[in-house]
Amino acid sequence: MTASLTETSEHPGIDVVIVSGMSGAGRSTAAKCLEDLGFFVVDNLPPELIATMVDLGSRSQGAVTKVAVVVDVRSRAFSSDLKSILVELGRRGYRPKVLFLEATERVLIRRFEAVRREHPLQGSGRLIDGIRAERVLLGGLYGEADLVLDTSELNVHQLRQKIEAAFGAEDLPALKATVMSFGFKYGLPMDADMVMDVRFLPNPHWIPELREHTGQDADVRDYVLSQDGAGDFLERYHELLRLVGAGYQREGKRYLTVALGCTGGKHRSVVMAEQLAERLSADGVLTTVFHRDLGRE
Repeated sequence: MTASLTETSEHPGIDVVIVSGMSGAGRSTAAKCLEDLGFFVVDNLPPELIATMVDLGSRSQGAVTKVAVVVDVRSRAFSSDLKSILVELGRRGYRPKVLFLEATERVLIRRFEAVRREHPLQGSGRLIDGIRAERVLLGGLYGEADLVLDTSELNVHQLRQKIEAAFGAEDLPALKATVMSFGFKYGLPMDADMVMDVRFLPNPHWIPELREHTGQDADVRDYVLSQDGAGDFLERYHELLRLVGAGYQREGKRYLTVALGCTGGKHRSVVMAEQLAERLSADGVLTTVFHRDLGRE
């Protein structure tokens, strides 16, 4: 098994990662990925404040155990200050890891042109001038890096996978899911990733003794689940969500919202949402149930 880069931190209780590299090489993606891995991430912190922030994290009584700082040439005293900060962190007992993100000039030019941004060191010159000036400024830090990732041929998902592998894929949070019931007569939920219609099941509204009850009541639940197709639907939709959830995690997505709708969001969708949530929870998915329209009538 390959050890992650954070496993060798010498200071008890806190891991420190410095993220730097070429503008346009993926620092923002790296920061988001580290945040998903449980790091407290700070972007563009002046180098002279890094050691102070790490000390504060180490004294947080376990609230902060991982710190990542994104530093770049927006800090004008970047080169010399950052090297001295790495030395200072080591003197205080930390073992910071440096992640350096690189890409070819051709790729960096294409990325900047795609988003119509100027390079931070471009000034009144050409884009290529800014890129080359930054490469010179970062030359010393490149040699200090524990991990250099060339992102020229990587897409966002591939970059995330490499960072996860290096900095603790075992710490990835489990998929989180929200299972929502709703009523079609009140409109579709705007925040759902997947929407399913359960109006194919008979409506308890037309059963006088069930009409005033809801899908949270045992008599309504038993009625809905006894209908032809209810069990098959839950089994097959559950399998589909397992497939989708695994794909979400591979693509670096950690949240899934599933909406189940019936006419008024009172009976069928409530039962099916709670049943589906139980199955997802049994799979280890952190699941929340939300009944959007229950009690609205």
